[in-house]
Amino acid sequence: MIIDRLYEAVKDRGPVCVGLDTSSKLLPQKLRSASRLPSAILEFNRAIIDATLDVAACFKVQIAHYEALGVDGLACYRDTLAYARSKGTVVIGDIKRGDIASTGEMYAKAHFSGDFEADLVTVNPYMGSDVFAAFAPYLQTGKKGLFALVRTSNPSAGDVQDLCVVDRPLFMHIGGLVHTWGRDYRGKCGFSLIGGVVGATYREELAEIRAAFPSLFLLVPGYGAQGGGGKDVSPAFTRGNGAIVNASRSIIGAHREKPDGEKQYAEYARNAVITMREDIRQWMG
Repeated sequence: MIIDRLYEAVKDRGPVCVGLDTSSKLLPQKLRSASRLPSAILEFNRAIIDATLDVAACFKVQIAHYEALGVDGLACYRDTLAYARSKGTVVIGDIKRGDIASTGEMYAKAHFSGDFEADLVTVNPYMGSDVFAAFAPYLQTGKKGLFALVRTSNPSAGDVQDLCVVDRPLFMHIGGLVHTWGRDYRGKCGFSLIGGVVGATYREELAEIRAAFPSLFLLVPGYGAQGGGGKDVSPAFTRGNGAIVNASRSIIGAHREKPDGEKQYAEYARNAVITMREDIRQWMG
């Protein structure tokens, strides 16, 4: 099952998920000036993947950064996914889709097959179990998985997610739904291939979610540029596994303002992953 592959990747290479939220601002100047932007981003992404493949658990590709560049940007998204998957690593399509009936089925088809195929995708569960149902035929193969938004890392998340529903915050209610949806999709590792997105910037809530839903594999954003550190993400783990921690700008932008960053950008990304991995590991227990 895909969740067993991810579990083994965390065990073997550590819990870092490299976020390929690549924009022109993060590219070395030589790439920005050498070619059309989508082609330059693809060259950059491939170099980052090659440099970090053996020290990162997986890669997450955020589709909005590619959609903004139009058709050529979506071709870059497609080719980035395909390149990473060709290397045998687990790839997450960060698409945050969530719809019902035939619309949801088309999202599932688009991102679990064809040009935009990923191993797991992020979904927004706020339209209820219909969101999960649209992806179910693919989940039943064991080869695909979901990460549903539970407690996100953005500052205004509490405007909605902290609202009380039956004497508990809405994010805990959503966590319970996601946990229930995934109970029949557990791998040998004990975790479900339907996981949850829980931000690093809310350490107490992260600990609460982990304690309440032990079989929920967690995707934890918010490390690095958003302020989270190794101690903040430590409650996500169970015996050193069961979670991946995503960072993007602090990894793929690590070369910026370095004297040799134009030439050594991939090496700086690799060093950033290793530093992040060791920072997390010292708190994992």
